[in-house]
Amino acid sequence: MGANTPVYIQIHNQIRKEIEAGKWEIGAKIPSERELATQFNVSRMTLRQAVQTLVDEGILERKIGSGTFVARKKVQEKMSGIESFTDIMLSQGRKPTSKTISYHVKPASTSESEKLQLDEEALVLRMERIRYADGIPICFEVATIPYHVVESLSKVEVTRSLYKTLEQEKGFKIGQAEQTISAMLASERISDYLAIKRNEAVLRLKQISYFSDGKPFEYVRTQYVGSRFEFYLEKNN
Repeated sequence: MGANTPVYIQIHNQIRKEIEAGKWEIGAKIPSERELATQFNVSRMTLRQAVQTLVDEGILERKIGSGTFVARKKVQEKMSGIESFTDIMLSQGRKPTSKTISYHVKPASTSESEKLQLDEEALVLRMERIRYADGIPICFEVATIPYHVVESLSKVEVTRSLYKTLEQEKGFKIGQAEQTISAMLASERISDYLAIKRNEAVLRLKQISYFSDGKPFEYVRTQYVGSRFEFYLEKNN
């Protein structure tokens, strides 16, 4: 693991590798945060950050009063099309805005490099944002983009409307997306961001977006307030 890789990402990668190697089966309870913090010789805060990242990615799941478990595989529904949050809001006559919580260039985690088909520890831009419609928080988004795709773009260009910037300024053609959706409980941090009660149910969308040539350029994990946003599917007979 490179010296520049954050400690919580290193722990994230190790726990994921152990799960994939079969150390814990699907549905199995993993050791407590205290035990894992001792095992990895880190603070409980650092360990909790690593575990939360795995929870956000759907690899682990927390059960109130019981502990943390290896997540069971979810039933998948494929949603067609790819459209930016900005365009969705504008099409419904809503005013889209966002607040950037973090914006950093860092080595990719194992999950990010896998989803974006990158070499492990390749540089990525990872940004966290709260997205609003008419001033009301709709979702919390963590987006990871290969750094080479956006290194010549300004922060304003990336955060304002990434898809339009890539198409109009860089000449890329946006293709399809793979999406999975599931339900989860909001953490204290997310509930504060979205102005909802702690442990309120939210919808989690994981999306990999591709250019028309099939290369992935974005891996997004988004938590939506269920009472404020809904998904629908169109199926052809």
